[in-house]
Amino acid sequence: MDNYFAATAKNESVILLHGLGKTERCMKKLGNSLNKLGYHVINCRYPSFKFSIEELAEKTINDALRLCPNQARIHFVTHSMGGILVRIYLQNKLIDNLGRVVMLGPPNKGSQLIDLLQIQKVIHHPKLRLQAGLQLSTDNNSVPNRLGKANFELGIIAGKRSVNPILSMLLPGKNDGKVSVASSKLYGMKDHLIMPVTHPFMMKNRNVIRQVQYFLENGLFLRDDFAS
Repeated sequence: MDNYFAATAKNESVILLHGLGKTERCMKKLGNSLNKLGYHVINCRYPSFKFSIEELAEKTINDALRLCPNQARIHFVTHSMGGILVRIYLQNKLIDNLGRVVMLGPPNKGSQLIDLLQIQKVIHHPKLRLQAGLQLSTDNNSVPNRLGKANFELGIIAGKRSVNPILSMLLPGKNDGKVSVASSKLYGMKDHLIMPVTHPFMMKNRNVIRQVQYFLENGLFLRDDFAS
C-alpha cells in the first residue's frame, strides 16, 4: 500500500485536532507520517476540559488557519470530539480552499457514555471541568445532534474493538469502547470504514494512518486487507 503515497503533496496543509482529554502528542505519529508526504501539518493543542465546543472550535481552528501558507488547500484530520469542532466551525464559517476531512471515532450522534455519566451525576462533580464533554450527549439538543449534515468531503473511520469490555457492553452494537459505530456516521459523508481498532489508540494505528493518507489523496478509503 505504501506505493500509493509516493507523490509529494504541494501547497496542502492538514490541521490535526485531538479529542476530549487528549493533547497534540497523541496525534504526533499521524502528523509525522503526513509531513513525510509533503503536507504542511498543524498539530493543534487546545484545553478540551475548559470552555464550550463553540468557543474551542472558534479559537483553535482560527489559530490553526493563520498558520497555513497562503492559498494552501486545507484538510482536517480529527479524533473523537475534534470532529465536532470541525462540524460546528464549518456550519458557521466558509473556508474557500477547504480540502478533505477525515474523522476518527467521532461522536456524531453523541455518546451514550456521556448520558450515563450525567445520570450518575459523575460528570457534574465540582472538581471536574468538563464543559465541552457535557455537550456530547445523545439528547436531541446536544451539539452533535443540532448540527446539520456534512457539507464537505468527509471520510469517517470507526473502531470496533475496546480496551474496556465493561464500557463497551454499555454501548449499543459495535463500538470502540467510547463511541458506537452507529453514532460515528453522519448524513452527507462520502465514505465510512469500520476497522478493528480501539478509541484511545486508533490515531496511532499504522493501518488507520494509511487509510487517512489514502482518503486525503483520493477522497475515499481503500478496501483491502487493511480494512474489515
